[in-house]
Amino acid sequence: MRTAFIQTLTEVARKNSNVMLLTGDLGYSVFESFAAEMPSQFLNCGVAEQNMMGVAAGLAKAGKKPFVYSIIPFVTLRCLEQIRNDFCYHLLGVTIVGVGAGYSYGALGATHHAIEDLAITRAIPDLTVVAPGDPMEVSAAVYALASHPKPAYLRLGKRGDPLVHTTPINDFRLGFGLVLRAGTNIALVSTSTMLPTAIAVADQLAQQKNISATVVSMHTLKPLDAKLIEKLASEHRRIYTLEEHSIIGGLGSAVCEMVAYLPQPKARVIRLGIPDVFQHRAGSQEHYRKLVGLDPDSIIKRILAEGNDL
Repeated sequence: MRTAFIQTLTEVARKNSNVMLLTGDLGYSVFESFAAEMPSQFLNCGVAEQNMMGVAAGLAKAGKKPFVYSIIPFVTLRCLEQIRNDFCYHLLGVTIVGVGAGYSYGALGATHHAIEDLAITRAIPDLTVVAPGDPMEVSAAVYALASHPKPAYLRLGKRGDPLVHTTPINDFRLGFGLVLRAGTNIALVSTSTMLPTAIAVADQLAQQKNISATVVSMHTLKPLDAKLIEKLASEHRRIYTLEEHSIIGGLGSAVCEMVAYLPQPKARVIRLGIPDVFQHRAGSQEHYRKLVGLDPDSIIKRILAEGNDL
């Protein structure tokens, strides 16, 4: 996802000299070509993320379009006051780019785990929250955000994120989910790095149990696609939300909030995410996913254990 981000931003910046990339002393082996080609559109602000946000706010006030990049906890939690007061209160068109969704930086421990960012950013007024599901969606999101007039948060994986879409996405729009597969029994609504897992789960359910699953990439959590959620709730018995994020405040919470207002929803919503605990031992992203039940086998067992009403 990082590579897709910088490649797309480079294309956008070549056409628009107002587009700028700011980094908190990160992006080595990734940003060098951008900096060399467009040095006046690149700033390394050092390990001073809160100051970097102030710089981005000033640039936005001067008519620039800043993309501000760092590891998720450093660019969100450390800078929350600046995001809220400098960007969102003043409706400045800054895009905050966080890398390392979920347990992407697993071995570095809880300080680098990104498990609360969606809940926190969703709660800030006028902040658009975007969490693409694969590199193709990242590219589409960067193009969309480059012309987005309001503040936004873009959540990325780290590296090695598999492709789900094999061709460019022509129908990508902020605030509208993407239906990758249409099914009849259950709906798997994923966000961010869980999209490949949702596809794998759908494949195995179809092969092993003849269960037909709709698969949705909910790449925008705010604003959420209300019409699509209503459609899913009227056509399926269960909606499973998949997120590498706390079950509190993220995709599952957003979907539950929306379904609660429907007059007669057919579907039950089951949230699959990270429990409300810190991890106190180091491990890989795959290790943590198995630990919290976010690997395909665990998800399938959970779905089958819910009953035979499909």
